[in-house]
Amino acid sequence: MENRRLGRTGLHVSALGLGTMTWGRETDAQDAAEQLRDFTDAGGTLVDTAGSYADGASEEILGSLLGSAVHRDDLVLCTKGGLRQTARGTVVDSSRRALLTDLDASLARLGTDHVDLFLVQAPDLGTPLDETVDALSHAVTSGRALYVGLSNHGAWHTGYVAGRLSQADGVTLAAVEVEHSLLARALEDDVVPAAQALGVGVIGWSALGRGVLTGKYRGGVPAGSRGASAQLAGFVEPYLGEAASSVVDAVCTAAAGLGREPLEVALAWLLERDYLGSAVVGARTPGQLRAALGAVDLVLPPAVSLALDDVSADDRESARA
Repeated sequence: MENRRLGRTGLHVSALGLGTMTWGRETDAQDAAEQLRDFTDAGGTLVDTAGSYADGASEEILGSLLGSAVHRDDLVLCTKGGLRQTARGTVVDSSRRALLTDLDASLARLGTDHVDLFLVQAPDLGTPLDETVDALSHAVTSGRALYVGLSNHGAWHTGYVAGRLSQADGVTLAAVEVEHSLLARALEDDVVPAAQALGVGVIGWSALGRGVLTGKYRGGVPAGSRGASAQLAGFVEPYLGEAASSVVDAVCTAAAGLGREPLEVALAWLLERDYLGSAVVGARTPGQLRAALGAVDLVLPPAVSLALDDVSADDRESARA
């Protein structure tokens, strides 16, 4: 698998990243271990987790596999802080106290003294951004994180944090992680140009459009899928409308013509983006991950790439409106 430089840092990450949001919730430790072995055997390095995933169980499972299923130094560990579940619901807190506390808790669960990349998981309107910058700077200067970045933040936040970090301690904003797929292209008009100008790497999460680009929802919502789950149906529902259906149909048509699977075509299109450091895919089962790994050797014919660009352009247009 290709390894790509993350922005203008010296950090390299695998073109496909392994998402672990299902670990400890829908994926047990045995299947997680199989996923991790298959991923690293294919040349994958970037493993993406967060303290908020399954209330920390994702990190606990990953930590239990370091040194047994895979060597710690063979991975680029990325985790996130600033988001937690409470009895009152989801709390976003990007204060210095919260971020450094979350990072220390993640390190304990992972069983390591540092992560390679630490991200602020979501914008926090209740905390001064300079305080968040200070926490990120301290995460690096204290050795807890080698690189830092943002997740789910816009272009303005990216530019401000990158500038303030550099002014404060010369720390580099390494990455911004945002949703990106054929069904989520709005970032191409703001976040991507900002990241390129600043030398910040781009990591795309939900590279398969929340599972919709696999084509499994074309005939309705299958039993056992996220769309059929009372907890997760709202996560999938935005991509089950008419606009998304036309994109999925185009992906399936292209896949049939190429003799490949729809998810391989969708991932191959995303991996063509020259600004992309890594595309994160989350799989509930080892079989689903192996199917995604099949995309790394697929090069789309230019005509297919252009057709997919055209049919998926509505997302960018709606963002401009």
